[in-house]
Amino acid sequence: MAHQSALIAEDIEAYLESHEKKSLLRFLTCGSVDDGKSTLIGRLLYDSKMIFEDQLAALEADSRKVGTQGGEIDFALLVDGLAAEREQGITIDVAYRFFSTDKRKFIVADTPGHEQYTRNMVTGASTADAAVILIDARKGVLTQTRRHSYLVSLLGIRHVVLAINKMDLVGWDQERFDAIVADYREFAAQIGLTDFTAIPMSALKGDNITEPSPHAPWYSGPPLMRWLEEAPIEDDLREKPFRMPVQWVNRPNLDFRGFSGLVASGVVRPGDKVKALPSGRESTVARIVTMRGDLPEAVAGQSVTITLADEIDVSRGDVLAAAADPPAVADQFECTLVWFDDEPMLPGRPYLMKLGARTVSAQVTEPKHKVNVNTLERLAATRLELNEIGVCNLALDAPIAFDPYAENKDLGGFILIDRISNRTVGAGMLHFALRRSQNIHWQALDVDKAARSAAKGQKARVVWLTGLSGAGKSTIANLVEKRLHAEGRHTYLLDGDNVRHGLNKDLGFTEEDRVENIRRVAEVAKLMVDAGLIVLVSFISPFRAERRMARDLLEDREFVEVFVDTPLEEAEKRDVKGLYAKARAGQLKNFTGVDSPYEPPERPEIRIDTTKLSPEEAAEKIFDWLEGGGFDPVI
Repeated sequence: MAHQSALIAEDIEAYLESHEKKSLLRFLTCGSVDDGKSTLIGRLLYDSKMIFEDQLAALEADSRKVGTQGGEIDFALLVDGLAAEREQGITIDVAYRFFSTDKRKFIVADTPGHEQYTRNMVTGASTADAAVILIDARKGVLTQTRRHSYLVSLLGIRHVVLAINKMDLVGWDQERFDAIVADYREFAAQIGLTDFTAIPMSALKGDNITEPSPHAPWYSGPPLMRWLEEAPIEDDLREKPFRMPVQWVNRPNLDFRGFSGLVASGVVRPGDKVKALPSGRESTVARIVTMRGDLPEAVAGQSVTITLADEIDVSRGDVLAAAADPPAVADQFECTLVWFDDEPMLPGRPYLMKLGARTVSAQVTEPKHKVNVNTLERLAATRLELNEIGVCNLALDAPIAFDPYAENKDLGGFILIDRISNRTVGAGMLHFALRRSQNIHWQALDVDKAARSAAKGQKARVVWLTGLSGAGKSTIANLVEKRLHAEGRHTYLLDGDNVRHGLNKDLGFTEEDRVENIRRVAEVAKLMVDAGLIVLVSFISPFRAERRMARDLLEDREFVEVFVDTPLEEAEKRDVKGLYAKARAGQLKNFTGVDSPYEPPERPEIRIDTTKLSPEEAAEKIFDWLEGGGFDPVI
């Protein structure tokens, strides 16, 4: 390094031991574009002597070539590593940097200032204990300053520095500083940031970074580095009830079965009563095992393996918690959701929700409102677009153990994942369980699906026909039902047009309504299968995600996807209802194949090429497949 610690040279083991015992503060820098975030982090790295000699040489060379300081060291280049960042002089992705002082270790996240990278900022803030919000002294409080401050508050960060940067460019004017602080304080009170420390500084020149600046004798507060060294770490998690999400069931041999994970909060000792959730089974801690031997206790932040006195069922994703004060268990919640994806969030669409080590299927059932983070105004919403923030109701397919995000980030923070592409599409914070999730339970019934199917002498299942309008789905489904009925099978046909006269008459053809249309039909089909029927479903059902959701509602081999494959030009030629002509004329919006997409099945059980088969031949092919019991794709 450019400046070596004397202790490293004298006693490396003593240095490492002292370094290991230092507390760790995670913080982020945020604010509007060109407020000096990257420059500030570069200055902190430089002044904390965390730059290697070769890094310093490369920084000096880069500063002469692509820097913005006229040949002087451009500290922002230490953090802005992407070519696009250097070309534009902005931060695009989140950059994490580590540095330390004699008192503390730090991990700092440099987050983007542009509104289009809000999702990146949320990612950086999700693990932070403190935030440094920068303001350009020349510009004052900007829209993006308010946006990032709102997100900081939303994510539960309560230790905040208001770093009023570039004071050297306004002549270290105290009145200018006071005016910015007053303006920000008025806004901060509206979002709950009532306690922040304002520091005048120049990140480029190093004023009030590590030492008090002689240019601001009127400022008596701490420089930034001292504030970071003394800032309290987020509320002591050791004082909270014990929680440990199970990441791995450790079973190296027949004589050992332990549950490994990171203690999220609290303290646990051998002999303590614990409860496994969501099952609710209780046991006693027998041992706390680590690579270095057994421990007398484990505290928040430690990764350990816990063995129990009783053989109870505990799996990855379950939570071990203090039996006297366990977290709640529910499957429906109110939450705040930040949307990350270019594709909008649609109510009713199935996603995967990951909370800790547990992954379940989730649907946003009801967006309550979205928030204009620039004005804090609450707006009505039916969907969330990229970077939008909303309050929504969330329904899961299985109960999970949770704490509200305000009490425990590990058990209250989650991400949503697209089921098809595996992209992370959103991040959220649980507020509370909906009361109905705790008061509504499955009623046990003596006559089940197997009994009803046996009485009818058939295998209950759903035959789901999908394809473009005009493909021939309804015609083929009708012929299949006639053939099954002739053979004495008990059937029911759900047709897209017919269902919209009753059950779904309140729905239109927007993407949101299409998702809800299929969700309702899938639930009805599930009930009919439970009644022992063979259910034929004839719907365009244009989106793979909704067809996957319908499949997942049923047991293995109960869902048969039939792709009625008709090219768009052929479907348009038929156009028996005149719908394509209206759509081409602009009289019919959101029409599949024209101005709304159709996502063809990737692996249907049956594919019908209507350019080669007549409706009668197609129906016979489906009937033969069903009666033959085959479950291999037919091409």
